[in-house]
Amino acid sequence: MGIECLHADDDLLVLHKPAGLLCVPGRGDDKQDCLSARAEGAWPGALVVHRLDQATSGLVLMARTAAAQRRLGDAFAARAVDKRYHAVVHGQLRASDTPDGWGLIDLPLARDWPRRPMQKVDLAHGKPSQTRWRVLHHDAAAGTTRLELQPLTGRTHQLRVHLAAIGYPIVGDALYAPAGALPSAPRLLLHASALRFAHPALGHDCHFSQPPDF
Repeated sequence: MGIECLHADDDLLVLHKPAGLLCVPGRGDDKQDCLSARAEGAWPGALVVHRLDQATSGLVLMARTAAAQRRLGDAFAARAVDKRYHAVVHGQLRASDTPDGWGLIDLPLARDWPRRPMQKVDLAHGKPSQTRWRVLHHDAAAGTTRLELQPLTGRTHQLRVHLAAIGYPIVGDALYAPAGALPSAPRLLLHASALRFAHPALGHDCHFSQPPDF
């Protein structure tokens, strides 16, 4: 029931959240085991800064002081934290023809109230949402594409909705992938693979990365 810690100092923690584990407690006794509770047990006073979906694995920052929590939260709000993800999607997505190989999905998102907690593209009322992507590898036999993703905004389910909206849903996505595709993976193939940010107390550049296990 332990958690993997990539870094710990007086101000922050960099933890690896496995797929299927909540970031914070949910409703009900069966949803109290989560990353924040485990962190609190190992590092009393650990504070939540941001979250990943339960189905997503990867790197999560936590603060060890209120000042660090505030500064890191401000950095996320100001889009000063560089977040990178790896994902495997259904279909053979063609590489972007831009000079740097990065494409951009620019589609506003909103809550899909009748199907909560799902989100949807809403051109009229959605909040601005942008995701950069680039192709890393094609698997012709499996009919999939491995991508690196950089969310420029932080909407709920943003990466999942954006990729499904352009016709390339993430493999194993129980909410947004076609039902017939779900048996192809035991989990959502989405992983928060890297974080770059300024240290909240010392100011120096911090960069942490961990490759996915898929």
